[in-house]
Amino acid sequence: MAENRRQVNPWVVALTVTIATFMELLDTSIANVALPHIAGGLGRSFDEVTWILTTYLVANAVVLPMSAWLSRVFGRKTYYMLCVVLFTVTSFFCGIAPSLNVILIARVLQGIAGGGLAPVEQAILVDTFPPAKRASAFALYTVAIVTAPAIGPVLGGWITDNFNWRWVFFINIPIGALSLFLTERFVHDPPAFEEERRKLKAQGGGKVDGVGIALIGIGSAALELVLDRGQIDDWFGSTTISWLFAIAVVCWGTAIWWELRTPDPIVEFHMLANRNFAIACAFYFIFGVGLFATTTMIPQILQSLYGYRALDAGLVLGPGALVITFLAPVAAQLVQRGIVHPRMMIGASLTVVAASMFYYSRLTLQSDYFHYAFARAYQGLGYAFLFVPLTVLAYSQLRPDQNNKASSLTNLFRNWGGSFGVSFVTTMSERRQNFHEDRLSAYFSSSSDALQQNVRQVSSYLQIHGYSVADATRGAYAQLYAQFEAHTRMLGFMDCFRLMGWITLLAAPLVLLAKHFRAGGKAPAGH
Repeated sequence: MAENRRQVNPWVVALTVTIATFMELLDTSIANVALPHIAGGLGRSFDEVTWILTTYLVANAVVLPMSAWLSRVFGRKTYYMLCVVLFTVTSFFCGIAPSLNVILIARVLQGIAGGGLAPVEQAILVDTFPPAKRASAFALYTVAIVTAPAIGPVLGGWITDNFNWRWVFFINIPIGALSLFLTERFVHDPPAFEEERRKLKAQGGGKVDGVGIALIGIGSAALELVLDRGQIDDWFGSTTISWLFAIAVVCWGTAIWWELRTPDPIVEFHMLANRNFAIACAFYFIFGVGLFATTTMIPQILQSLYGYRALDAGLVLGPGALVITFLAPVAAQLVQRGIVHPRMMIGASLTVVAASMFYYSRLTLQSDYFHYAFARAYQGLGYAFLFVPLTVLAYSQLRPDQNNKASSLTNLFRNWGGSFGVSFVTTMSERRQNFHEDRLSAYFSSSSDALQQNVRQVSSYLQIHGYSVADATRGAYAQLYAQFEAHTRMLGFMDCFRLMGWITLLAAPLVLLAKHFRAGGKAPAGH
């Protein structure tokens, strides 16, 4: 058996585990555009069906930090296969669900399953490839985690337009079956990982940290609900949101204190004492903010202000995904061959990402498809050369026995960044729109000469086309107010891009604090 394991090509393993991760990340965004169809099909309001997204994200957030511990309890391969099976089965139940309650229950279970896939894949890649060749494997992982959320809205829009919203979930079934078959055939737990599990059992370890599980589970669920529902429920104007935020702070604060003192913690917070790993986690958070915030905001801008269909708005994200797909392997080769040091590449990449955000912030209501597609490709250029060296930095000073725990934490920070980014742009765009409306409202007063001149021009145009004087005047005011609303909303979105650009740019110098390491060098010896 050991001989057979050594004969498996590492790239076969990498492709195998990427299939299910791609499926799970696709599912975080593919259902978004189908929500109106689901609401109509089940006879529920749109606000009610948004819980289809919320329940999945909450369950996902609860399991993510525990995935390393669960891998060790069940065995990494066994846990990964259990996640794939549960994800596939619950996708089937989402597709056949006769009511919203059934979908919500299935989505909770689906989120529990999905929370283990990305961290376990990352740990498998780290253990499958030697340090000198990990960058190439991370390039494949980059393509999966960046392109899947971008493809989701396009694919979801195409499926709902041409088939039925239920196929948004049914599409996971053949992918899950293929992943399960290939995982059983080609993926195996590394000997060092199996030996660690055996020693732990022999020493009477593996005792369940019930307090840690409860604190992290409740804290993660409360925090995700705050971020996902905050703007809908008026943030701290809502008693529920206020209580959830307090619960999140207390639970996570207590969890950190408890886990630092527990011999066998659910989450290994001690690893954040490693400077390179802590800096990498901060960058994972920044990466999650930028990627998910823009992936949410760009289709929203194009649909609400330019009249794009969901499918057309999704296609604007395509150039960025293509750039990453083609250039991430180039980044891997530059790192592996020692041509560019990962620290230098991270700093340059974050600068490019920040520049792309500033480019977004200069777009106007007259900008066309090319400008948005170019901006997304520009952003993709930065991300193509960011994630590979970032992952190399994260694992640069970790022992092999820490790889499994590290993958949980890095994915947790990326997930938190994504949730924070979506919540940030949802709230900030609306508040900045209100700010610009207040600032520009003076120009909309009845005494404004500019306004009266525009009203006369539009009114005259409408009268020429058959409107009465009274209807033409009302129509002129309505048209000008709609333009005012669109302009201020655009300004609100552009402020969000500008602020994300500054956040990214100011975070870039953090890489200078990282300890020097030799890219592709040997990891520290295990204990």
